[in-house]
Amino acid sequence: MTDLPSRRLLLVHAHPDDESINNGATMAKYAAEGARVTLVTCTLGERGEVIPPELRHLTGTALGEYRLRELTAAMSELGVEDFRLLGGPGRYRDSGMMGLADNDDPDCFWQADVDEAAARLVEVIREVRPQVLVTYDDNGGYGHPDHIQAHRVAMRAAAQTGLGIQKVYWNRVPRPAAEAAFARLQDDLPGLPFGKSAAVDDVPGVVDEAQITTLIDGTAYAAAKAAAMRAHATQIDVAEPYFALSNDLAQPIFTTECYELVQGEPGGPGETDLFAGIEEAS
Repeated sequence: MTDLPSRRLLLVHAHPDDESINNGATMAKYAAEGARVTLVTCTLGERGEVIPPELRHLTGTALGEYRLRELTAAMSELGVEDFRLLGGPGRYRDSGMMGLADNDDPDCFWQADVDEAAARLVEVIREVRPQVLVTYDDNGGYGHPDHIQAHRVAMRAAAQTGLGIQKVYWNRVPRPAAEAAFARLQDDLPGLPFGKSAAVDDVPGVVDEAQITTLIDGTAYAAAKAAAMRAHATQIDVAEPYFALSNDLAQPIFTTECYELVQGEPGGPGETDLFAGIEEAS
């Protein structure tokens, strides 16, 4: 068997750009430290809303192909070499926002058989043997059907025995930190190119601070995270330390990325390492 790095991290996301917004600093940190960082993205985001006017002609498959190129550029910024599409490019299509007719497309991820999709993820897990898996909570962070389905598929795969996954985390943002960041944003908003500010509860995964188990200080990787987000130009408009999506509502870029441990044993109170308590030789 090919030798593997002693630390191996798997992240499961719904669309290109989700990984950079949620985990860009974490991914850059662990990649720089020599861990194997593997990203599995479940769709190409073919139904995403395009921000730049000169790219708004891109829709459907053409947009998905363009977003794959954006993902490739973003991973280069983060130093991540192993990134894959679940089942291969185009296997599962973007489902659109919850409640739209797009959700009924038989080829969309929302309509995928969870066991079948999880089996495809298990194939990746058996290959890369991650000790740590990161994904969304059961609401997908904010209710998007592809995020919810990514959660279901990741958790179903993680429940399989003998795969070596020791810890499972959900993406989180502590409410006090979000409130403080949005207070700073209000002061800075007049100088930003965005229309208005988003609200704290527009940020996916905001929870009470008591739910947070793990904080990853990504300050040293703030520039890499911003560059990765900027690479997703169809979806994200970046004006550091803030960004906006197609709704033109400003949000903070969080460089301390927070998590809730939902499976496995904590490495102690106030974890600052996703691998805390894991034997590196495992």
